[in-house]
Amino acid sequence: MTRIAAHINDAAITLLNGERIAYREPGFALLDDRNLITGNEAFASARVHPRRVQHRFWTDLATTPLKVQRFDHLSTADLVSRQLEQMWQAGGGHATELVVAVPAYMDTRRLGLFLGIAGELKLPVVAMVDAAVAATRREYRNAVPVHIDMSLHTTTLTRLMQPGRAQLERVEVLQDCGLYALYDRWLNTLAEAFVQQSRFDPLHTAETEQMLLNNLPRWLSQAAQQDRVQLELRYGGIAHTAELESLALVGAAAPIYQPIASKLRALYRAEETPAIQVTDRIARLPGLPEMLKARVGGEVFVLEPGATARGALARVREISGQGSSISLRRHLPWDQSSAEVERDGAARVRVGVPTHLLFGSKAYAVAAAPLVLGSQTGDGERIIVLGTDMPGISRRHCSVRLQHGQCVLEDHSRYGTFLNGHRIDGSTVLQVGDSLRVGLPGFEFQMITTDEAYGT
Repeated sequence: MTRIAAHINDAAITLLNGERIAYREPGFALLDDRNLITGNEAFASARVHPRRVQHRFWTDLATTPLKVQRFDHLSTADLVSRQLEQMWQAGGGHATELVVAVPAYMDTRRLGLFLGIAGELKLPVVAMVDAAVAATRREYRNAVPVHIDMSLHTTTLTRLMQPGRAQLERVEVLQDCGLYALYDRWLNTLAEAFVQQSRFDPLHTAETEQMLLNNLPRWLSQAAQQDRVQLELRYGGIAHTAELESLALVGAAAPIYQPIASKLRALYRAEETPAIQVTDRIARLPGLPEMLKARVGGEVFVLEPGATARGALARVREISGQGSSISLRRHLPWDQSSAEVERDGAARVRVGVPTHLLFGSKAYAVAAAPLVLGSQTGDGERIIVLGTDMPGISRRHCSVRLQHGQCVLEDHSRYGTFLNGHRIDGSTVLQVGDSLRVGLPGFEFQMITTDEAYGT
């Protein structure tokens, strides 16, 4: 009996055979005049033949035909089938059991279709496990772990419970917040640097745009290690050079990074110590781990390449069966020593503490005594009375106060309180610049800081 493991993430579909990563290629499919190819070979033509390339077939897994020229006789299931077939040919060998770690965005329908495709290909799938659970192999003592990974088009944040094992508690999937959107932003930033410094526009032709994309991983690696990145593209016998500040790449990625940080903050309650567990893919994105630590606090723990598949392979012992009888596992035992997270050393962010809550043209001071937002006045409480004609507002909806050097928001309602567009889980820590919303469509509040004691 030979057991291997796969991790289904279209940023890099991974197959682990023992300790060896036998296959690690992105979810791209290219249809030329004769063949359907996937993975790195398709990615190498992503900008040269964009109309012949598909890259959403894993997230949009279905059996309905694609309404796209050249692909209209195929479904996304056909493309998934082809990549699974090529993955198995590359590294399946003589394996008799396959354990699969799957992303949270694959619902019951997609998982059933995936198992059907695997059955047609005679892949010996014997167990499926949630990817975040598979990746989490140790307890984070004194802290609450949230696992973060990114695919081509989504970012998944998974909050985990630790009742003597790693167990899924809550999942948030950010759509259109993945690597592909980052590629576009970074290519435009790099191209602008070449245009300004060498009068060479690499986006002018498909060939040079592809060269830009091919070099991107190397330049991102440089940006993660040094303040400036030296750029060079050779085309037409000429070497074109430019220089770019690493922070420019971080700035270009900010519209993608910021929703991730905001959603992560909403997953943590005010009294909790964060243990932010990120894949090696997240760790390679310049500035993102640093932003998460700065905005959320706690400690960041980086996993090794292939950690999700390794965790699934090492810990799935009892086998469910084969085919449609397989169920998704949402908890696994730990098999590595625990990590001690110091509460004092991993304190929540204490910089950018708001002094006032701004509502309309008035600024209300934040103090140790709670400032309540709701639809009715309270006895002896400071309260901002909101209109009763707005749906989704409780009498005592939420409150803001200073606690242990932090500005804490607590939700007392059944409708929810939203921080930067994300519903909080009971309580959270506020920062300068945050936006709060209560009700539908809602009242908006801004968290600010000022040295002047104005307002109420």
